[in-house]
Amino acid sequence: MSRPIVAIVGRPNVGKSTLFNRILGWRKAIVDPQSGLTRDRLYGVADWSGREFTIVDTAGLSLWGPSGEVAEESESREAIEAQTKVAIEEADVIVLLLDVREGLTAIDRDIAHLLRRSDRSVLVAANKADSPDNRHFAHEVLELGFDEPSLVSAQHGLGVGDFLDRVIAQLPESGEPEADSKADRLAIMGRPNVGKSSLLNALLGDERALVSPTPGTTRDPVDTEVVFDGVPVVLIDTAGIRRKSTARDRLEHYSLLRGIHAMERADAVLLVIDASAGALAQDQHVAGYALEAGKGLVIVVNKIDLVEPAKRKAAHWRTELARSFKFAPFAPIVTVSAKTKEGIPAVIPAALEVVGQRRIKMPPNELNKVLRQAFTDHPPPSFKGRRLKLGYATQAASEAPTVVMFVNDVGLLHFSYRRYLEKAIRERFGLEGNPLKLVLREGTDKRAASRSKS
Repeated sequence: MSRPIVAIVGRPNVGKSTLFNRILGWRKAIVDPQSGLTRDRLYGVADWSGREFTIVDTAGLSLWGPSGEVAEESESREAIEAQTKVAIEEADVIVLLLDVREGLTAIDRDIAHLLRRSDRSVLVAANKADSPDNRHFAHEVLELGFDEPSLVSAQHGLGVGDFLDRVIAQLPESGEPEADSKADRLAIMGRPNVGKSSLLNALLGDERALVSPTPGTTRDPVDTEVVFDGVPVVLIDTAGIRRKSTARDRLEHYSLLRGIHAMERADAVLLVIDASAGALAQDQHVAGYALEAGKGLVIVVNKIDLVEPAKRKAAHWRTELARSFKFAPFAPIVTVSAKTKEGIPAVIPAALEVVGQRRIKMPPNELNKVLRQAFTDHPPPSFKGRRLKLGYATQAASEAPTVVMFVNDVGLLHFSYRRYLEKAIRERFGLEGNPLKLVLREGTDKRAASRSKS
């Protein structure tokens, strides 16, 4: 089942990224994040009042050209409309963020006009409201045609909790599981023109997906059912992630938005990278979001026919990609050429192994034995005379591998010790290609663990 998407839209400098980080900050107090993920991401999984959703920072709705000069009016309007439409198409709830100190501007009104014509739920938030004196701005915003705005201060957290209550109330009800949920679902993700559709065709052995050198050829997620060695598999060729536009460069911020729903429906992500270009920041964004969303990850290095023979082996790319994907050293790497079919037979087996690993059951007795031995071999560091103590651990009933640890104080787990414990668990249970979440709860007995699992 897909998480609903909440997109934050607005002109520059209204505090979109600050609100984005604030919302993720609320979530971080409940669900521990993966360590080491790239910090300039635009996507994250948030949790408020027990409801998970994807939060998207759609930065870049600007009248300014890349050189810093004012762009032509027609081009500017096209950029605004194209970018906003992407958010409208994919999001379940739109947050229109305004700056309470500057009041309404022409671009605010342009964005609001586009949002009014959509069938999406739109909530208005007036940011930088650090004083009760800003209440008068709410009346000014009513002329946009939406409900009364929420006055918030993303920087200081004022009003954000109440605003998130409004967001949760607008989210659609959770859908039913996919009808073909017994099939392993693999989403093919990546930047434009890295060969996603070519890889799909190579895996299928035919030309079902349109292949073009023009980025963004695929418009919508396409599901293709196959059977591999008796195992049903659904391959999801994700939507084109960049539209033809004179403002194409400005749309780069939205390059993953169209694929999020497809990723959410998948068990694992096949992240396709162009061997001739290497790993770019956007590849890290895809991998980081996939792991935070609890999905398995396989890195597929495509177009190895374009590089010299020494750079065509997986061993070379494990070293080459180690720094770019240091937050995912457990992700398997497969090298292929969708054009020549080299390495193609190894892709689905690697992905199915990752899906199988995410379903591994960790017996409580064995899990606690591993963790207690880790505590004995390398005791946690002390903080102000106190040291982390483990009461009991159990595997949570979650789609992604999750271990709940009941400890004396959740604030005593240092991030380096967290990585140490994760490594100990992986050495015993594997979990190749999958994120491992360690969630801390205060408590020491098995009864608390039993209540948590239920």
